[in-house]
Amino acid sequence: MHSGKHSPAPGPGLERSLGLTLITLYGLGNILGAGIYVLVGEVIGAAGMGAPLAFVVAAAIAALTAFTYGELAARFPVSAGEAVYVHAAFELRWLSMAVGLLIAAAGMASSATLARGFAGYFQVLMDWPEAQLIIALVAVLGTIAAWGIKSSVRIAAALTVIEAGGLIMIVVAAGDNLQKIPEQLPEMLLLTGNTSMPGLLLGAFLGFFAFIGFEDMVNVAEEVERPQRNLPLGIFIALCVSTVIYLLVVLAALTSVPMEELAASKAPLALVFQHATGGSPIIISVIGMLAVVNGALVQIIMAARVIYGMSANGWLPRALGAVNRHTRTPLIATAVVALIIIVLALCFPLVHLAGATSFLVLGVFALVNLALVALKRRQRSVSGILPCPMWVPIAGASASLGLLAAQLLL
Repeated sequence: MHSGKHSPAPGPGLERSLGLTLITLYGLGNILGAGIYVLVGEVIGAAGMGAPLAFVVAAAIAALTAFTYGELAARFPVSAGEAVYVHAAFELRWLSMAVGLLIAAAGMASSATLARGFAGYFQVLMDWPEAQLIIALVAVLGTIAAWGIKSSVRIAAALTVIEAGGLIMIVVAAGDNLQKIPEQLPEMLLLTGNTSMPGLLLGAFLGFFAFIGFEDMVNVAEEVERPQRNLPLGIFIALCVSTVIYLLVVLAALTSVPMEELAASKAPLALVFQHATGGSPIIISVIGMLAVVNGALVQIIMAARVIYGMSANGWLPRALGAVNRHTRTPLIATAVVALIIIVLALCFPLVHLAGATSFLVLGVFALVNLALVALKRRQRSVSGILPCPMWVPIAGASASLGLLAAQLLL
């Protein structure tokens, strides 16, 4: 089932070469790199001891939409996923174009956030100018993204294993401190202490950024083997694993370092490791840089694929959909994405970029959930696809709009 024309620019097409393992590691790497290494201090600064609860709220909102994405990705295994879903549901060209541009903008803002985060961790090791670090990083990642999808995702998969290992290392290092959890649990659950509901919601809004990434998996759908099976399953596995790791890490951070120090740090998890072990933060700083690099790389790949897919549908100039004969990647789209990321990273502070990313993605999530509601009303199930219940996209749209509204009112 697929309404809407999808005709790439003349020439070679994208290559289906990603199995379940690679697509899951692609998504997991993006989720883990997208926020926990960079934003855990910001979330704790907003929500205080309520930070674990803020992450649970963010995970619940992300999970509802993840199930929606799983069904839509199986129905429409093509690039520019969100734009295609909305077009199939509402058949409004301007809305489909807006959604595609929003998700591409969110990916570029996310990558710019991570580029600034990379500079923060790098400066723990060497005092290099931030602007030079950002430009060099994005240029290198743009080159890797243009190199080829399988090679790029293999690099991302290797980095995912390293960044997950770094997070587990932090949890193990803080093992003794985790014994404080029972006495601090009432404060974490907001039964005692000074955390306010606005602070919790702000923490959930920022924490939501750390779960962004599963939706990027659908934008490489044309390069996934057996997408009807592998995309929904990969999304589910990546989200479950990242949620467990995040909760353990934020608990380790809260029980190891004073909240004020975490909130003020540009490399918060390096600080947690240093406090927990008394050792040098260099190893975690290096892993933090690799994690941020991984997240930024995946976002560049995703944004370029969205632009390619929109071009294939005739919503952007055809040149942006051109696929190079040798690399089998959209080179022009990748170069455009890299240039925009550099400009964003140099012009805006990290917390503003993260907030803008969450805002854009929540808006897209609301529309994607509503698209599935509309599609289910017309055709409740599709042969060969495991559908999610109707209440899931309704709840996903409501939760996304509710969190957006809360931020506008705070």
